[in-house]
Amino acid sequence: MEWITEDIFQNMVYFVFAFTAFMLCVLMFLDAPYGKQDGANRSKLWGPNLPLKTSWLLLETPVFFSFAIFFFLGDNWHHIAPIILFILWEGHYFHRTFIYPFTLKPGKNPGFRAVILAMGIPLNALNGLINGLYLSQYGEHLWTVEWLYDPRFIIGLMLFAGGRYLTKQSDDILSNLRKPGETGYKIPQGGGFKWVSNPHYLGELLQWTGFAIACWSLPALAFVCITASNLIPKAMSNQRWYHDKFENYPKERKALLPYII
Repeated sequence: MEWITEDIFQNMVYFVFAFTAFMLCVLMFLDAPYGKQDGANRSKLWGPNLPLKTSWLLLETPVFFSFAIFFFLGDNWHHIAPIILFILWEGHYFHRTFIYPFTLKPGKNPGFRAVILAMGIPLNALNGLINGLYLSQYGEHLWTVEWLYDPRFIIGLMLFAGGRYLTKQSDDILSNLRKPGETGYKIPQGGGFKWVSNPHYLGELLQWTGFAIACWSLPALAFVCITASNLIPKAMSNQRWYHDKFENYPKERKALLPYII
């Protein structure tokens, strides 16, 4: 990987951290127009709304392929820990790219606006690049057998698995809210919804926090931060939407973290 020097690689990572701060500042004051919030943000500045499945494929395909390409371009991808982490990342994004979009119901799930896709596609590709390449080119501690027994690796894998379970459970609850022929919104019940309004977001944050701990790397931490900068404002916006929509919405539910926010 002579054309991506270590300095260039580090600058890519720093850029993700910088963009994280920018995006968090923007989204704390402006609801991005997708999902439930799309109806309240009809500004032409966001561009046209692309179809649901097309939006998801365009947004998630780059991170799936860029991670794999740069992982295998590195010199040390064949070690056990990087391969395990590769499977976790690509397994998640295979489902998110090629399965999950086709389970969504278009009637209540509009696609993404063109401006959001224009920003999200290269950012996703960059995150795939820096994380895939780190595992096989720069993460020397990951190439030892000892790392497989390191508490950080073990705790990280357990946290990733717990987050994945919570995300899947929450997605299933949301998918089955309405019976065939029913329309309108309902209050989700059960699972993580007992404590927070967005357990699927909490599960995703737990997944990538676990991944970052298992990697013990700046690129993985940058990915957690960029994910949090998107999901935290989104969770808070969803919380406001639920309270505006339902007079009887459970007041004890927090937006994202039980008993905290």
